[in-house]
Amino acid sequence: MIRAPLFSTPALARSAAVLLALAVAAPASASGTLPTHRLSAELANKAVAVAVAHCAAEGYAESAVVVDISGVDQAALRGDGAGVHTPESAYDKAYTSVSLGIATQVLDDTQRAQIAPDGPFSKVPHLVLFGGGVVVKLGTERIGAIGAAGAPGGRLDEACAQAGLDAIKGQLAE
Repeated sequence: MIRAPLFSTPALARSAAVLLALAVAAPASASGTLPTHRLSAELANKAVAVAVAHCAAEGYAESAVVVDISGVDQAALRGDGAGVHTPESAYDKAYTSVSLGIATQVLDDTQRAQIAPDGPFSKVPHLVLFGGGVVVKLGTERIGAIGAAGAPGGRLDEACAQAGLDAIKGQLAE
């Protein structure tokens, strides 16, 4: 009697099928991964809409951008009459805030010196010195930022970005 080798093609196929079934049925291991959070599209869109509306009510043509913790934009809105440069400026302010973990208006002298034209981070794209970016947090975890641009001054831009954040703060769930 001739017997098939132990590792014949049908045997391998059955073994692979069993291993695949076990892998799919087993709970995923968190080893080697990090949990991350980000705003839903609904909340990101609400934040930019409120930021732009807040500035419009003050008479400023504003743009607003929400970025996630990686600096990837999630939502953007260019308000009526907002300048062509404002969406990019709003993005840069959000990017700077999420990167440094602080509102851009409160950059200290050391941080400003690092970003300044002759500073060590001067060649890092999207870092800016102007106010208008605020951090979005889930508890103590930084999950993104909102940037606003178009008002005549960083403090005014920051107030618009803060209005966007305030509108969604109560809806952030851990």
